[in-house]
Amino acid sequence: MASPQLSVIIPVHNESANIAPLCERLLPILSRITSVWEVIFIDDGSRDDTLDKIKEIRRAEPRIGAVSFSRNFGKEIAIAAGLDHAQGEAVVIMDADLQHPPEMIETFVERWRDGYLMVYGQRTDRSDETRVKRGFAHLFYQLFSRFGEIGLPEGAGDFRLIDRKGVEVLRTLGEKARFSKGLYAWIGFKATGVPFVVEERQFGNSKWSFRTLFRFAFDGIAAFSTVPLRIWTYIGFLISILSIATAVFFVIRTLLFGTDLPGFPSLIVSIMFFSGIQLMSLGVVGEYVGRIFAEVKRRPLYVVAERIGGAAEVSSDLVPENYRMRRA
Repeated sequence: MASPQLSVIIPVHNESANIAPLCERLLPILSRITSVWEVIFIDDGSRDDTLDKIKEIRRAEPRIGAVSFSRNFGKEIAIAAGLDHAQGEAVVIMDADLQHPPEMIETFVERWRDGYLMVYGQRTDRSDETRVKRGFAHLFYQLFSRFGEIGLPEGAGDFRLIDRKGVEVLRTLGEKARFSKGLYAWIGFKATGVPFVVEERQFGNSKWSFRTLFRFAFDGIAAFSTVPLRIWTYIGFLISILSIATAVFFVIRTLLFGTDLPGFPSLIVSIMFFSGIQLMSLGVVGEYVGRIFAEVKRRPLYVVAERIGGAAEVSSDLVPENYRMRRA
C-alpha cells in the first residue's frame, strides 16, 4: 500500500458516542482532499466500548486504524504516540468530540500546499467559557510569552496540520512532561494560523477540570522556563535586604529610646511567614527535581496493548521493542 499523503491523529478517551458522528463528517472530507489517507485513533485507556466502535467502522473503511494503550497515559502522550505511527506527508491532529470542525482540514491542506509547514487552528470565540476561565487563559499566554523560551500564538491549540519535516523533529523529543503547544512552537518552521469557531461538544463531558488545566499550565511554564526557580532567588534577596533594614531600625531605636518588652505575637507571625516562604520555594524546586527524576528513569512514554489496521503495519524501527505487545 502506498504511503498516505494525509494522516489524521485522533486521541480518544471514553468517546464511544462520538466515533460514528465524527467519521460521518470526517471521511468524506478526506476523500475529497486525496484518495491516499489514513485515520489513526489513539485509544488512551478507554473504559467504555470506544475501541469496539472503531473496529466496527474499520470493517467498512480499512484506512482507519487504532493504537490502544494498556492504561490511560494522558492526551499529550497520546499525541506523541500518534506522531510515532502516522505515515503521511502531512499529519493533522484533532479531537474526537467535533469541537474541532473536520471541514477546516481542507483549509489546512490548502495552506500546507502554499508552503506552510505548520498550520494551526486559532479559536476566535471563547464565549462558551466562564469569565474566570477566559481570564486565566489570557494570563497564561501572557506569562508564557513573557517568561518562556518562545511565544505562543493565543488561541492556538492541538488542532493543526504538521508537515512530515516537523513530525520527524517532534518524534525525536522524548521528554516525559510534555507540553505539545510549546513543542510545536519550539521546533519552528514556517507557520500560519487559521481562525475557527469551536463547536459544541456532541456527546459526553470534557475531561479537563480547572485543576487539571492549572496543572497543565504549570507544566507548560516549567517545561520552557526556569523563571519559577529564579524568582525565589529574587524573593530571598529582597527578604534579606528587609531583614538588614529592620535590624538597623531596631538598633537605632534601641539607642534612642531604649528596649521595649519583647512581643510574642510578632515573633510567631514572623516565624510562620518565613517558614511559609521557605516551604513554597522548596515546593517549586521539588517540582523541577520531580521532572528530572521522571526523565532519568527512562521509562517508555506509553505501552501499547493492541494495534489495529494501518497502525499495526508501522515499521518496527519507529516503535521501540518494549512498546510492542500485540498486533491485530
